[in-house]
Amino acid sequence: MIKYLPEGKIFNSAENRYYLQSEKNMLEAQARGLILEGHAVLCDAEHNLTVELPFGKGIIPRKEGAVGIENGSTRDIALLSRVNKTVCFKVMQVHRNKSGECECILSRRLAQEECLENYISTLKSGEVIPAKVTHLEPFGCFVDIGCGIPSLIPIDAISVSRISHPNDRFFNGQDIYAVVKGSDSGRICLSHKELLGTWEQNAALFSAGETVGGVVRSVESYGIFIELAPNLAGLAEPREGVTEGQAASVYIKALIPEKMKVKLIIVDVFDSASFPSKINYFINSGRIDRWEYSTRECEKNIVSEFF
Repeated sequence: MIKYLPEGKIFNSAENRYYLQSEKNMLEAQARGLILEGHAVLCDAEHNLTVELPFGKGIIPRKEGAVGIENGSTRDIALLSRVNKTVCFKVMQVHRNKSGECECILSRRLAQEECLENYISTLKSGEVIPAKVTHLEPFGCFVDIGCGIPSLIPIDAISVSRISHPNDRFFNGQDIYAVVKGSDSGRICLSHKELLGTWEQNAALFSAGETVGGVVRSVESYGIFIELAPNLAGLAEPREGVTEGQAASVYIKALIPEKMKVKLIIVDVFDSASFPSKINYFINSGRIDRWEYSTRECEKNIVSEFF
C-alpha cells in the first residue's frame, strides 16, 4: 500500500480527523512525526498560508510552503494556488499566540521532503502509481504524485487516440493512474496511454454491426477519425460540415485486427459540451516491463519498454 498519496486523499480519514480535533492530539502528531492534511483558507501578503483547524489555526510560513520556495526553484504561485484546497503538513510547533489562541506552526516542505526521500526517490521505471490532476496546459497534464510533488504527463503520452488538449481527457482534481517512464534531474517522468489497453483489448469492447458513440478527433481530406475509446479510433468516409471535437454516433462496419483498423459510417454528428468520460483502466497497479499496443498480425509495431 502506498503511504504517500496526492494531497486530499487522507483529509477525510478517521485518523486525520482525530489528530486535527484538539491541541493535545496535534502535539501527539508532532511527537510521532505524522503527515496530516488540512484546508488552506488564506494566503497573506507575505505568502504565509493559514490552515483551518477546529480548535485554533495553523500557519504554514512561506519558506515551509513547499520544497524549493526558499531557494527560488519553486515559484510562489505554488503557495497562492493552494488556497481553498487541501494541503499536507507536519506539525513543527504548538503554542498560544498573544491573543491566547492556540496556533500550530506547520510545514508542508517537511512533508514533501519525507515523501521525496521515502517514496518518490525509490520509484522505478514501469511502476504504476496513483496521481491527481492539478492543472492542464496545451502541452500536457500536471499531476500530484504525492504530498503535492508535481509531475507532467506530456500530451502525446496521455492516450493513443490523439487529442487537441489534455482537457479532452482529464479535468482538474481528477484521480488517475500513471506509469513511471524514468526520472530527469530528480523529476519523475510519466506516461498514461499504456494503462488504457492494447488495440485488441479495446476492440474487444465493440462488435461489427453496432452503433456507438464517439468523438471526432481529426478531419482529413481522405476521411474522419473518430475516437471510440481513448486507445481506439476508427476512420469514416469524408462528410461535409464535420468539425473536430464534435460528438458522433457511428455504425461499426468492420474491425480489422491485421491492419489495426476500424471502419465506421457516420450516422450523426452534433455539438456536445459533455464532461470527459470516465477512464477505463486495464492496468492500475503493479509494474510494466513492456507494453505492445499492436496486434500480432499487424506489421506496424507500437511498443513501450520500461527499463
